[in-house]
Amino acid sequence: MKRLPLAAVAILLSATASAGFAEFGIEGMGVVSTQDSEVRASISPDGQRIVWGSTNRKGGAGGWDLWQARLRDGRWSDPQPLSVNSRSNDFDPLFSADGEWLYFFSNRDGGFGGDDLYRAAANEDGSFGEVENLGRGVNGKGDEWAPTPSRDGRRLLFASDGFGGAGRHDLLVAHWDGKAFVDPQPVPGVNTAADEFDAAWISDGKTIVYAQSIDVEKQPIRLRVAHCDGKAYAASAPWALSFNTADGYTLGPVLDANKPGEMLVSGSAKAPKAGGMDIYRVRAPIATGKNGCT
Repeated sequence: MKRLPLAAVAILLSATASAGFAEFGIEGMGVVSTQDSEVRASISPDGQRIVWGSTNRKGGAGGWDLWQARLRDGRWSDPQPLSVNSRSNDFDPLFSADGEWLYFFSNRDGGFGGDDLYRAAANEDGSFGEVENLGRGVNGKGDEWAPTPSRDGRRLLFASDGFGGAGRHDLLVAHWDGKAFVDPQPVPGVNTAADEFDAAWISDGKTIVYAQSIDVEKQPIRLRVAHCDGKAYAASAPWALSFNTADGYTLGPVLDANKPGEMLVSGSAKAPKAGGMDIYRVRAPIATGKNGCT
């Protein structure tokens, strides 16, 4: 997928990322962020498409669905459900760094149990290829969420409650063996008896941003930041983002490949606000960690 020059990308991105961008701004008011609930958005490497998950937007195939909008005159427009949607839940989309693939999870028939990790080829015309399951190497009998390939495509960061670990959902990293992602290992230093999920690497893993909840089905969700000390992620602390509160629901961090200093997150600020869960553009935490944790 051809990339635009950085200068052109800077002009084309939505107004929330333009001059005057402070702590955060809502992304795609009325198009991406609506009266419905939107979670985990990813922008294509050429800056021309945004894909996100919605739990209740009308017009999808059923369950939770994936949606896409295109950039027109500097604004997101024409939201449409993706062809990869099924009548089951399809969620947590993320473009690979080269723009060749769209990763997501689904609990459609034919998987290995619960929510499985999938991907589909992302075509230059905005369409998508056949959906393929990522296989037994990363899909267990439990639920796998938020697939996040590394920038070089050699590692896959994801969450699962089906491979054992510290308890509930843990963050894991698998590696590409030439045919599939295999041998998931715990992300060092972050997993606890709570749910850890929805993770994003900053600066190729020197720092990590991730969601944590005592019980993701019943309790608030908060984003945390931890920095690699060379062996493990240490000094984990809540992200100092104004709407990332102890009693709120903030999740789905994804770096914008066009603007690595910025992220998209899902949450509910007092203002601006469109609906239940909105997509916000925020300044990414500064990576102060070391190499050695990925």
